[in-house]
Amino acid sequence: MLGIALTVACGGSGTFRPPPPADRDDHDAAEFAGEDDFTPSYDTAALDRALIDERGVEAKAERAIAEFEAGGQSVAGSDQMRVLVADLAVRRRFIAALEVCRSGRHLCPPRLDDPPFPYDYDATGALPPLDAPLRFDRESWRAITVELHGRACACRTVFCLDAVGETIDQLEPKPMLDVQGDEVASESLTRARQCLFRLRGKR
Repeated sequence: MLGIALTVACGGSGTFRPPPPADRDDHDAAEFAGEDDFTPSYDTAALDRALIDERGVEAKAERAIAEFEAGGQSVAGSDQMRVLVADLAVRRRFIAALEVCRSGRHLCPPRLDDPPFPYDYDATGALPPLDAPLRFDRESWRAITVELHGRACACRTVFCLDAVGETIDQLEPKPMLDVQGDEVASESLTRARQCLFRLRGKR
């Protein structure tokens, strides 16, 4: 999955050009208006601070990529370069979602922080380290899916997208069938997947 994401983000060999900023015009805002409408608890001031911070990180990533290129590194020849390029594309999509949220309260992520999620199922085979207890009665499953929604929409890297997506796949079959069908939990998982697809550049 990571290899596919990096291939899409990099777009081939040759001289590297950083991915263009995601579209942030009114047409995009209108197109996204019906997707994942979620009323956040944070205010506009917190959103503005998050945008400033994210743009700062975006600028640092752009400089790091430019320095790699200036040093003769190519996308095709450097794993680190490929990761930087792919992560920059994810972060730009996250920033674009924040800007749509700022302008019309659409595409608003449930949380603005960047929670660490050092989970690699292929390496550990263990259940993920969520904040919500890993119990699968109705109320616990709702809490788990709300957390997964928040984590999915807060991703700024390809690794995060892969980890949260794998977590959803691993946990979704765990509850009993009647709990799996809970509408509240199902809506949270749908919103989580919407965020994962959008941050991968898929619509």
